[in-house]
Amino acid sequence: MYDAAMQLAVIGLGAMGAPMARNLLKAGHSVTVFNRTAAKAVDFEKLGARCAGSPRAAAVGCEILLVNVSDTPDVEEVLLHPETGAALGLAQGSLVIDCSSIAPGTTRSIAAKLALQGVGYVDAPVSGGPEGAEKATLAIMCGGSETDFARALPILNLLGARVVRVGPVGCGQVAKAVNQVVIAGTYQALAEGLVLAASAGADPAQVLQAISAGAARSWVLENRAGNMLRDQYPPGFRLALHRKDLRIALGEAQAAGAHLPLTQLVAAAEDRLLQSGHGAEDMSVLARQVREDAHIPPGPFPSTQT
Repeated sequence: MYDAAMQLAVIGLGAMGAPMARNLLKAGHSVTVFNRTAAKAVDFEKLGARCAGSPRAAAVGCEILLVNVSDTPDVEEVLLHPETGAALGLAQGSLVIDCSSIAPGTTRSIAAKLALQGVGYVDAPVSGGPEGAEKATLAIMCGGSETDFARALPILNLLGARVVRVGPVGCGQVAKAVNQVVIAGTYQALAEGLVLAASAGADPAQVLQAISAGAARSWVLENRAGNMLRDQYPPGFRLALHRKDLRIALGEAQAAGAHLPLTQLVAAAEDRLLQSGHGAEDMSVLARQVREDAHIPPGPFPSTQT
């Protein structure tokens, strides 16, 4: 860990970026924040942060800049916009850590452009949801040079419980795409299992209790099965964002000549949900589509316990 407080900047104060910024402030670092919806940044002044009016202003004087925005074009805008981009304010020798989930190819392109001005780059997408961001227990998968990763590690250790360098720049984004493919199947399988339980006459809640200590145990089962049982999907990790991540994963697969049939199935189910207006709900809303296909009416699964 660094011996002294560092000058940090955080761009993006959404469900993930806001708790990350708070954890950096709690650790004693000096933090400047920028959010495109300025109202979200105001509360951070009360916590001791400085609010900047643009990504460029946020980057001035910072040693490490963290980015956590929604999609590939958003990262390009906040970093490379010709008038307000953070790259215009970054000094030689500074470091960018991008915790967004974006296309690996664009990540490599951005890193190459920043390298021309002597700025290091680590792509560090995360997994663990808003809960993990609050508790600083995120899994963080990183791409970057060994030198840049070593510089980023003390800061990332304040945000996550496991931080792994996967390879050079872009490999963190590849790992995140793999993560999203795996959880796509897990959410889909859990939803199908609950539908099977209900359709075959067993109590879904009791079935979950029976299987939760065995091989079916997972983060998804432990943290999102309750949503599916209640048929309520409050915002956590938005379905629209997961669908964006699957677009990236399927694009990488196509370029590599890999076939991902399960991922394609889940992507199609998510497209149907998006068309029905469910993009802002937690991705456990996949269960709604599985239920509809099985002709199970909306509402909590009924209990069979007497």
